[in-house]
Amino acid sequence: MIPWLLNLGWLLVLIVASPWLAWRSLVRRKRFGDWRQKLFGLVAPRTTAVPALWFHAVSVGEVLQLPRLIAELARTWGDFEVIISTTTATGHELARQRFPDARVVYWPLDFSWAVGTALDRLRPAGVVLVELELWPNFLRAAERRGVPVLLVNGRITARSHRGYRRVRPLVASMLRRVTRLIVQSREYADRFIDLGAPPDRLHVCGSLKYDGVETDRDNPRTQGFRHRLGLTDGGPVLVAGSTHAPEERLVAEAWRACRSAVPGLRLVVAPRHAERFDEVARLLTDELGISVLRRSGLAAGAVMPADPDRVILLDSLGELGACWGLADVAYVGGSLCPRGGQSMIEPAAYGAALLFGPNTWNFAEFVDLLRRDQAARVVGSGDELPGALTELFTDSLGSARMGRRARELVLGCQGSTAETARLLVACLGKTPPGMAVRPVGGQTAG
Repeated sequence: MIPWLLNLGWLLVLIVASPWLAWRSLVRRKRFGDWRQKLFGLVAPRTTAVPALWFHAVSVGEVLQLPRLIAELARTWGDFEVIISTTTATGHELARQRFPDARVVYWPLDFSWAVGTALDRLRPAGVVLVELELWPNFLRAAERRGVPVLLVNGRITARSHRGYRRVRPLVASMLRRVTRLIVQSREYADRFIDLGAPPDRLHVCGSLKYDGVETDRDNPRTQGFRHRLGLTDGGPVLVAGSTHAPEERLVAEAWRACRSAVPGLRLVVAPRHAERFDEVARLLTDELGISVLRRSGLAAGAVMPADPDRVILLDSLGELGACWGLADVAYVGGSLCPRGGQSMIEPAAYGAALLFGPNTWNFAEFVDLLRRDQAARVVGSGDELPGALTELFTDSLGSARMGRRARELVLGCQGSTAETARLLVACLGKTPPGMAVRPVGGQTAG
């Protein structure tokens, strides 16, 4: 009875949300993904006998946490087929790029028929959820089939915790169906326990995001982008990454305002969402009168002209991680709008001078460390951006010290991947005898 009550609830939500979904698809050009997979769980059936692990990564940020974890599991657990599901189309596209040998599918909506069909067709030995993605029908269906569900890199912000407490009985019933909850910090663990998670299933391992981040600015990908984007003259570079509206406008106006004090300052803007690439290009060119060089318009092997009067628009997927290494100063988006901030770990690892707004509750723990060690600059509003940028670029020694402190913090937080993999293997059981290690396998399914 309960699954069908949930089905009715989800159906009502879908009906109510359908105008908004249609608007996002037609006006914002935001792709919904494969309806057959999402609504009915109609993924291609898996035919191999090799055990499979199903990793669910909601979008781009979660996909980027998987490579090292999967490699470590392949080393310690044995031969397995990799299944990766995403919710967003951008995450799906990146997963296909990063895991060409894996089966990449869309996560089914939480209708009992969809989740049951997907589980029966994929036959996973275990499901690994990244950060926090709990759905009652899916968890019930996995439990009935004896499939362990494991949470890795778990986190729950103070805001989310307050919201979940309003439906604590439902959340508690879901958490009791999760075999193991591997979370980033003691604070997050306490919030999970408060919501009803069994304490004996909780383990604190730190964040996977610190492991595997590049710390060397001379790595081939970053140097390749430096050459191709025309940034080899050694001039100062500001990278504004994972931006949301109205941050592109604020950053561009601040860049223009401080250029007299910082001659030759280059600006690279990387919007968070692919569907906004054209919108940001129009904003810069039509509304602000700024000439734009688009990464998507750069032919293979071509090099952008070195022109400090033009803004470089990084309208591509999966390239911001390497481009953070170009930044002398890195503005991290989602922080001057009510989005809670995007991850500042990658630019910190490169030793860039970090700059962001006050809305960073998604990464509150790391921000507290940065502020404690004076390893970042926080502005209260867009009006403070020009002055902050001018100070950071004109005080090169102070900015370099700030960047070194941020990099040292990242290095000190590394090491969670191996422990996370060990805990997963303990739940999944021994490697089947005679199986060779293969990092990723299977087939790609759209």
